[in-house]
Amino acid sequence: MNNNAPVTDMETPRPITSMPRYRPELTTAEQLPMSRAEMDALGWDACDIIIVTGDAYVDHPSFGMGVIGRVLEAQGFRVGIIAQPDWKSADDFRALGRPNLFFGVTAGNMDSMVNHYTSERRIRSDDAYTPGGVAGKRPDRAVTVYAQRCREACKGVPVIIGSIEASLRRIAQYDYWSDTVRRSVLPDSKADLLVFGNGERQIIEIAHRLANGESIRDINDIRGTALMRNSVPDGWHEIDSTEVDTPGKLVEHPDPYAMKEANTSRCAEQNSATEAQPIRLMSRSLNSKNTVIRLPSFETVKADPVLYAHASRLLHLETNPGNARALMQRHGTREVWLNPPAIPLTTDEMDYVFGLPYSRIPHHAYSKQRIPAYDMIKHSVNIMRGCFGGCTFCSITEHEGRIIQSRSENSIIHEIEQIRDKTPGFAGTISDLGGPTANMYRLACKSTEIEAACRKPSCVFPDICKNLNTDHTPLIRLYRRARSLRGIKRIFIASGLRYDLAVTSPEYIEELATHHVGGYLKIAPEHTEDGPLEKMMKPGIGSFDRFKQMFEAASLKAGKKQYLIPYFIAAHPGTTDEDMLNLAMWLKANSFRPDQVQAFLPSPMATASAMYYSGKNPLRKISQQSESVFTPKRKKQRELHKAFLRYHDPENWPILRDALIKMGRAELIGNDVTSLVPPARGGTSGTGRDTRKRNPITRPARSELRGRKVTPRRRKPKQ
Repeated sequence: MNNNAPVTDMETPRPITSMPRYRPELTTAEQLPMSRAEMDALGWDACDIIIVTGDAYVDHPSFGMGVIGRVLEAQGFRVGIIAQPDWKSADDFRALGRPNLFFGVTAGNMDSMVNHYTSERRIRSDDAYTPGGVAGKRPDRAVTVYAQRCREACKGVPVIIGSIEASLRRIAQYDYWSDTVRRSVLPDSKADLLVFGNGERQIIEIAHRLANGESIRDINDIRGTALMRNSVPDGWHEIDSTEVDTPGKLVEHPDPYAMKEANTSRCAEQNSATEAQPIRLMSRSLNSKNTVIRLPSFETVKADPVLYAHASRLLHLETNPGNARALMQRHGTREVWLNPPAIPLTTDEMDYVFGLPYSRIPHHAYSKQRIPAYDMIKHSVNIMRGCFGGCTFCSITEHEGRIIQSRSENSIIHEIEQIRDKTPGFAGTISDLGGPTANMYRLACKSTEIEAACRKPSCVFPDICKNLNTDHTPLIRLYRRARSLRGIKRIFIASGLRYDLAVTSPEYIEELATHHVGGYLKIAPEHTEDGPLEKMMKPGIGSFDRFKQMFEAASLKAGKKQYLIPYFIAAHPGTTDEDMLNLAMWLKANSFRPDQVQAFLPSPMATASAMYYSGKNPLRKISQQSESVFTPKRKKQRELHKAFLRYHDPENWPILRDALIKMGRAELIGNDVTSLVPPARGGTSGTGRDTRKRNPITRPARSELRGRKVTPRRRKPKQ
C-alpha cells in the first residue's frame, strides 16, 4: 500500500468483515481475560493485543473496551484487558505479559478530567464506572499516563491511544482545569497512533497490518487516525489555514467555501439565511485529494486566543468525511498530522458490531460489586450513533460525527430478546431505546451528493434543513415491534429527545406519550433567550413550547398525567445576567422548579470552549474585530447564574436580591405573583431577614439566620 496515498476522497471502504481471521482457530472467550490464569485456561501463551482502560471491564456494547475487544477477537486476535491499573508503577501493565502486536489505551467512556471534576473544578466524590462507585481509580489525563506506563512496561511495543479523551485532545486544545491551552495528547503520551471517533474501522485495519508485518511507523494513511510527522510528505499540497479563512482585518474576500453548483442551491439559500452559520460548501478547486491544511502552531494558538478560535473554526469545518482534508499543526519541531475522519459504518457493519457475543455483564473478577454505570444501561439498547444537532457545548459530534449510523430493526429486536433471555434480574422493562439522540434513528440528508459536499455544523439550526429527511416512521415501527415482543412489559425512552425534530411528526409524539414515558420526560431546551441559544446552536424556546403543547395533548388523549422535566445550562458563553433573569421569570411563569442545575463546563475542542477561552465566536469568520462573546467566568457570577435557575430555593434569595437591586430590577422583590423572590425580613428589598412564616418552601436561608437565637421546639413526651 502506498503510505502517502490520499485519504481525503469519500471512497467506499473495505467492509470491516471482509478481512480473513488472523487466527482462524481462535475460539470465543466467555469474557476477555484479565489475568494470566484466564489466559492459561484459554490456552494462550501471550495476547496479541492488550487493552488498557480507565473503566472497570464490562463486556457490554455500551462500554468502549468491550466493543473494541470483541471486534478484535472476532477478527481472530487474542485480546486481553487491563482495567483500572495502578498507574504509580509499571507493574500492573505487565500483568498479562508482552503483547505481540500493540497496547490499546483508553481513558474509558468518559474524559478522565470530566470524570474527576465538576464544572466548578471540585473533585467528584464517586465514579460511576468503578466497582462500588469508588473515586480515584484512574489518574488525571489517563490516556497520557497509561501510554507512558505501557512504554515503560514493554519497551518497543507500539502504543495506540483512543477513546473520547484522545478524540477531543487530538490537536492543541483549551484545558479548563489548568486554564491554559495544552498540546495535543499525541506528543504528551508519546503514542505511535491516535484513533479518533468510534474506532472499529481504524483499529481493525491497524491490527491486520501490524499482524502482516508492517511497521507501525509506516501506518500513516488510515482515516480517523492522527500521528506525528517530521514534515509534509512528497506529493502533498500545503495550504495555510489563514488562506482558507483569513483571521486578519475584517475585509471582504472571495469565500473559498462558497459553492455555486445549481444542485445544491437549497443549501446555499440556507447558508445565507443567517450570518451566524459558517459557509458549508466547498469549491471543487480546494477539494484536492492530496491537500493538507496547516493550522496555526501550538505555540501560536497558546499565545493568541484569536488564532485559537480560528483554528477551532477550521477544525470543525473539516469534519465531514465526504470532503474533509488532512490537517496539520506544528508542535515544537514536529507536526501533529490528522487524517480525515473515518467513513461511517454501514447498517450491516453496525449490526455486526452489536451482534458480537457480549456476555453483557461485568467481568466475573468483580464478583457482586455494583458498577453504577452498568446498572444504568444493562437493560438499555443503543440503536444509532452520531448527531447532526451540532450543539456547541456538546462533544458527541466531535467524537462520533454528524452522520447518523443506524442499526437494522432486526438487529435491535434481537438484542432486546438477548436482554430478555440472558440478563440476570430482567423484569420486562427496557430502560432506554435510543442513543446520543433518541429520535435521529435513520434520519439523513435526502441527497448523498449534498451530504458529501456539506460543511454545515448543524442540520437543525437555525432551522431544520430542507434537505434533511425527518420521517419518524421507521422509529415508530421499531417501537411498536419492540413492545409487542413476548416478555416485554415496558419500553422507556430515556435518551435526549430532539424536540424540534419531534414536532415534525405528531404521530411520533403520540406514540411516545402513549407508550414510552413513565410520568416524566427529560428534555433540554437549555435556555429561553436568543443570545445564549444562538451561541449554543439550539432552537428558540418556541419549539419547546410547541412540543410541550403537543406532548400534553397526546398525554391527555392517552388518559395519562405526564410532565416534562426541562434542563437548562447556566453561565454558557453569550449569557448575560439579564438573560438568566428572563429565564428565571420564564421558569416561574411555567411553574418549573429545577432541582439540579448545570453550569457550563468547557470540554476540550468544543466550539463553546473556544468561545469561552478566546472571547470570539467561531461560528462566524474570525478576526480581531469580529464578534466578541461575553462569558461568565468569575465564581460569583457563575453562582449567580445557577441561583437564577433555582430561584425558588431560600438559600439563593440573598444573592438574588442583591443582584436584582444592582440590575435595577428591585420591583421583582416582593410577595405577589410578578415577583421572583420574597422580600427580606423587615419587608425591605435588601438582604435583611425574612418576615414570612417558615415553611418547607419559603423558609429563610441559613445565612439569614446567623446570629439569631433559636429556641428549640419542645416535643410532648410519648404517652
